[in-house]
Amino acid sequence: MPPERPADGPRRPRLTPAIADARRAVREHLADLTAGDLLLVALSGGPDSLALAAAVAFEAPRAGLRAGAVIVDHGLQPGSAEVAERAAESARDLGLDPVLVRRVDVGAAGGPEAAARAARYGALDAAAAELGAAAVLLGHTMDDQAETVLLGLARGSGTASVAGMAAQAGLYRRPLLGLRRAVLAQACVDAGLAPWHDPHNGDDRFARVRVRRSILPLLESELDAGATEALARTAEIAREDSEALDRMVDEVAEELVELEEAGCSLPVDWLAANPAALRNRLIRLVARVEFGAALSRAQTLEVARLVTDWHGQKAVHLPGIRVERTAGRIVFTAAPEPAPSPADS
Repeated sequence: MPPERPADGPRRPRLTPAIADARRAVREHLADLTAGDLLLVALSGGPDSLALAAAVAFEAPRAGLRAGAVIVDHGLQPGSAEVAERAAESARDLGLDPVLVRRVDVGAAGGPEAAARAARYGALDAAAAELGAAAVLLGHTMDDQAETVLLGLARGSGTASVAGMAAQAGLYRRPLLGLRRAVLAQACVDAGLAPWHDPHNGDDRFARVRVRRSILPLLESELDAGATEALARTAEIAREDSEALDRMVDEVAEELVELEEAGCSLPVDWLAANPAALRNRLIRLVARVEFGAALSRAQTLEVARLVTDWHGQKAVHLPGIRVERTAGRIVFTAAPEPAPSPADS
């Protein structure tokens, strides 16, 4: 039996366990917002984001909030404009308003997945600023989180990658991280919604698709049927630890960092006396905040050796930064970028 559709408003589906789970997850992410705030759902038209949109359309008015949607057309597939318009129509049918469709140009920097992600978030940022939105809700699920953890492990990216995606990061919120993808697909079926299925989600050229179609199912069948939940739980624990360490380092930096001519410095004694996790985070923090540089693991350890393996070596030269040990301190100073050679001009 199809969902009821009142003459004066959006459809009201029969409440099922899957719909209830999606609504409950969204409700928990709206509690700290102020009545009258505008929420935007990042809607692709796929099952996850469509189930999210339906849950937001139900919960937001009951919390005194306004809810709209942003559909980003990446222009990477034939018929993408029609897909975007169908997603927009679904959002309007659910009662979301305003509904924006934004076409973006996807570059090539970092590969196709990273370039599409950068273009998408740029469009979402711009739409949120334009409309004065208090939050943008994303449809990432527990399965997405598990895939992110595995990709981070494979790349050796450290705690930040293993910690996966944050449930909340600034403007962005991910209410569905505690739900499996199958639950959201069932919520769409139960609500009589017809999601779009992205062909790219079956394209093995993409690393995430290979993890989704091959690696995770293998882990589930050969190791433990709860592997996806375990990976998501690992991300949650790693994120708690990482955030605690980052907070400690932020507090320590206020006390330890001293301004120097054209830079700043840190005391060798403190760096030597504390664990590597704190020492390396502090080095990366100084490079990022003072010089706008994101140090790699190898670069961080090269600076740390001025503390842990000191034998009078010369300064460490990093892009835009010169680091040396002098008078019991590790001194960071701005270094000019090397002039291009005639062959580069």
